[in-house]
Amino acid sequence: MFSAFRPSLPALLQFARTPSIGRTIVSLLAGAIALLLTVNIATFVMIQRTAAFNDQVERSQQVRRAAHDLLLSLVDAETGQRGFLLSGRPEFLDPYIRAEVVAPEEMRELEHLTAGDTELGPHVAIILEAARERLVEQERTVTLARTGRVGQAVQMVRAGEGQSLMDAIRTEVAAIDEIENERLTSRTRQSERGSRLTLGANALGGLLVVILAAITVWLVRRYVGEIQAARESLDRMNAGLEGQVRDRTAQLTRARDRAEAMLREVNHRVGNSLQLVSSFMSLQLRDLADEGAREALRQAQARIEAVAHVHRRLYTSDDVTSVAMDEYLEGLVAELGKSLAPGAGSPTLTLKAAPLNVSTDQAVSIGVIVTELVTNAVKYAYGAGQAGEIRVILEPDARRGRALLTVEDDGPGLGGGQPRGTGLGGKIISAMASGLRSAVEYDASHAGVRARLAFDL
Repeated sequence: MFSAFRPSLPALLQFARTPSIGRTIVSLLAGAIALLLTVNIATFVMIQRTAAFNDQVERSQQVRRAAHDLLLSLVDAETGQRGFLLSGRPEFLDPYIRAEVVAPEEMRELEHLTAGDTELGPHVAIILEAARERLVEQERTVTLARTGRVGQAVQMVRAGEGQSLMDAIRTEVAAIDEIENERLTSRTRQSERGSRLTLGANALGGLLVVILAAITVWLVRRYVGEIQAARESLDRMNAGLEGQVRDRTAQLTRARDRAEAMLREVNHRVGNSLQLVSSFMSLQLRDLADEGAREALRQAQARIEAVAHVHRRLYTSDDVTSVAMDEYLEGLVAELGKSLAPGAGSPTLTLKAAPLNVSTDQAVSIGVIVTELVTNAVKYAYGAGQAGEIRVILEPDARRGRALLTVEDDGPGLGGGQPRGTGLGGKIISAMASGLRSAVEYDASHAGVRARLAFDL
């Protein structure tokens, strides 16, 4: 079997043991992997830094925007306050009223954005404190003006406390702008330096990749002759193996065909032998006067015919491993009708069988059970000369993977007792049902006798 493979073994082993190939390829792969990892790590770090820089820029913009929004709200409130003090007209208070609502929210936003920032925290604290005091001072002056004490309100404005608070707020906002500008400048320099490093790493990586590709091409060109030789050896080996596989497949196919032919011949001979035994029993029946012996011999003959019918089905079927139960039961019931109820006035045997396939052993057991149950029904269901019907039903069970066999009649029933007979038939039924991992059950609710057997397919 390995004659075609032996000449190629030395060449293949020598090719596999060549140290320069394996070591060089491993070194190149290790270098390429290390290079890719380095470039990927540098790119990843740069991406992370860029993302962090963008987040910091956005946060700086938010802080500056929040500080300036608060300053503008306070300026609007101041404008509305002074317009009301000068004119006494309530519509001048609209900017002040809006600022009273918006300013606290802007103060909370600014405090939230700078939480934990040790550099901006002191400046924000001064802004918030001054803003609260400025809002309180404006509220006092507006309240005085509304109650007719405009002079007192004007004196409070002229005292300059509000102006001092606004100057302090503007100073701290400018300080925040300066700090954020310095931060942005520093982060921009870091980002540019990282970009240059990443660009250099990528350029170096590209150069090294080109060098590795050139070395790889050189190695491939160097060893292409050896690879081609190995491929040709493998082709010769595969050709030899394919021929051997085809020969072996043909041998197995012929062996399978012979086995199936032998199995059909065995089934044919077993069926003929059983038929011969049945014929001997028929001859013996003619010479027996004892009706009990004749009845026992007829029952034995029916059992043998049930088994013989299975082997005849297998001999004429393309599938020697399973039996089509609808066709098998059709022939079996027909034979039982001829042997057990041949004349007018005898019970009528009817069959309703679904197209189910079972194994050979299951078919034998089911055939024997049907024969025993039908024989018992013919003997005890109806009186002499009394017509009636005996039904054999095979159908799929509601539970998946099972089938249900039913043999029933319309006779007097069991009368609360066990099925009638000599006891041998009951033992045969129990033995065959046990082989199917099941048992025959009798339906007491049926008027006649209804025997059921559920078995796995």
